[in-house]
Amino acid sequence: MLLSLVLHTYSMRYFLPAAVMMGTAPTYVLAWGAWRLLSALLPARFYREVDDRLYTIYQSMVLFFFENYTGVQVIIYGDLPKNKENVIYLSNHQCTVDWIIADMLAIRQNALGHVRYVLKDGLKWLPLYGWYFSQHGGVYVKRSAKFNEKEMREKLRTQMKAETSMYLVIFPEGTRYNPEIPKVIADSQSFAEKEGLAILKHVLTPRVKATHVAIDTMKDYLDAVYDVTVAYEGTVDHKGQRKLAPSMTEFLCKECPRVHIFIDRIELKDIPEEQMYMRRWLHERFEIKDKLLIEFYDAKDSKRRNKFPGKSVHSKLSLKKTLPSLLFLGGLTASMLLTESGRKLYVKTWIYGTLIGCLWVSIKP
Repeated sequence: MLLSLVLHTYSMRYFLPAAVMMGTAPTYVLAWGAWRLLSALLPARFYREVDDRLYTIYQSMVLFFFENYTGVQVIIYGDLPKNKENVIYLSNHQCTVDWIIADMLAIRQNALGHVRYVLKDGLKWLPLYGWYFSQHGGVYVKRSAKFNEKEMREKLRTQMKAETSMYLVIFPEGTRYNPEIPKVIADSQSFAEKEGLAILKHVLTPRVKATHVAIDTMKDYLDAVYDVTVAYEGTVDHKGQRKLAPSMTEFLCKECPRVHIFIDRIELKDIPEEQMYMRRWLHERFEIKDKLLIEFYDAKDSKRRNKFPGKSVHSKLSLKKTLPSLLFLGGLTASMLLTESGRKLYVKTWIYGTLIGCLWVSIKP
């Protein structure tokens, strides 16, 4: 019975946040859809401004759970500008929580609504979310030979034409670093060796295509590139071997005490323009990430482990930035579910919103 109670308590830690975040999705989509229709005759930048505000509300609610609810300590190294900028955000990739890390930094710059992702193509089929990410300015890409450079450039040019504020998140590794799948790591290292590149231990060999297209297309629009390295505490086993980074479920169950984020702001003038040279530059940036992570996980002096070198700041997110969004979206959803007509609209939004979204993304990238 005690074990049952423990398991029940553990599952509830995840169930409550998941129920609220997914449960408010139809409400959010309805509000966004209404604005989309109303703004159809207005200049695109008006739609984008309100869409960014709506996205800020939803993602602030998400951050309430991932930061305030979990109580995770966010440790920031390097210089995160206080003011919002048009940037490309390049990060190592190890779990789905990496998406939320970008939000954690953006909200501290009052740029949360500007976050847009370069995502693998299969994610466009996610119910409601897949379609909306595309509408918010996200870019879906296919890997390797199927990568469509023209589509990505057109999508980014449309954003620039609408004067869209840009916080474009790219994970150049193309897939997650997973110590439980050694073949992927070995293949990545073999490729690097074959190409005469440095072999990396704690990150995969980065792919340059999406990064090059994004920087080349928006070079006169961007203020900087953020090179971000993320490490989750508690991801080393008793033998000192690196473990799988926390899933969203594990993170919400408070299994990660601290997240360490190292930020390096890079000027566009310091980045080569030609793809061949940018590829080398990007790999060198990942060599720097690898050295940081080797220090974090493998430093011989145990006192130097579980932190990056240099000065750090424990950045605590105020409830003022997240709780109002939770109360607003939660209250709106609850009021809808109190009436029979509201419940029918809610269910129809899940069903027809998903069907329309899937149809839309199958026709339009």
